[in-house]
Amino acid sequence: MSSSIVLFPDPHATNAVDDYVAQARRAHELGVRQVWFSQQFTHDAITLAGLIGAAVPGLGVGTSAVPFNPRHPLTLASQAQTAQGAAHGAFSLGLGLGANQIEHTTFGIAPVNTIARLREYLTILQAVFHTGDVDFHGEHYTAAPTFPTTLPGGAPVPVYVAAMGPKALRVTGELADGTLPYLAGPRTIGEFIVPTITKAAAEAGRPDPRIVAFVPVQLVDDAENVDTARAAAAEQLAFYTAIPSYRNVLDREGVDNPADLAAVGDAETVRRTVARYRDAGATDVVFSPLDRQRPDERLWELAGSR
Repeated sequence: MSSSIVLFPDPHATNAVDDYVAQARRAHELGVRQVWFSQQFTHDAITLAGLIGAAVPGLGVGTSAVPFNPRHPLTLASQAQTAQGAAHGAFSLGLGLGANQIEHTTFGIAPVNTIARLREYLTILQAVFHTGDVDFHGEHYTAAPTFPTTLPGGAPVPVYVAAMGPKALRVTGELADGTLPYLAGPRTIGEFIVPTITKAAAEAGRPDPRIVAFVPVQLVDDAENVDTARAAAAEQLAFYTAIPSYRNVLDREGVDNPADLAAVGDAETVRRTVARYRDAGATDVVFSPLDRQRPDERLWELAGSR
């Protein structure tokens, strides 16, 4: 199967960073080739990925996803390059477009023209990561440093965007290495995401982008408990139905309940779900555990199986 996995901290750990490192090391021992970290207000995902990349050589590490607001692209570029140097080339930067309601409540900001800002942001990042020379003056960002911007060992950095709408996918295809869809089912990936982003990449003279599909997963061996697990998944994922970008992909998929896209059941059920995503054109599948109260080594072992 060879899938990667999102790690979450054990709520009972006395030191979350030590716990993350221990989880990553054990997952790697079980065959997992890449782990991902979501951005939280409790920790910085880029820093965490760099620490774990240094602590577990050979394990790929990535962020899914760091909202590009309110960080300036030069600030984020320096963070990403530091993580890349620490991980010795095994780091992947995943960016998110953010959610207006959350950003307004948390930071007191309400950015506009998200797609235009994304284009400028990616343009600056690619200049730093691939040329080390940036002199950009745009409508939303200025990046004209008078000091070096390239860290030895810190570049290049693969950049992925959690893009699922048509405009975001086109900009991502032109300027990034792929997309990180979540709650975008096989139908949406195969009929919309893959052709949209691939066409944009081809027109920009770039290689086919990676489609890194994040799938909610919970292993349930007892068939009698599947309905209970699905009900819990529906409650946990209901939050996303109020976010327009997720509501749009759910509508495109033809489902009302995000839990309908989750892989809940035994190992064979999860394998069948992964196969559907790969058949639809996903180049990578990432397990996003629904049960975050305890790390599940069975899920890591399943993700690491080939």
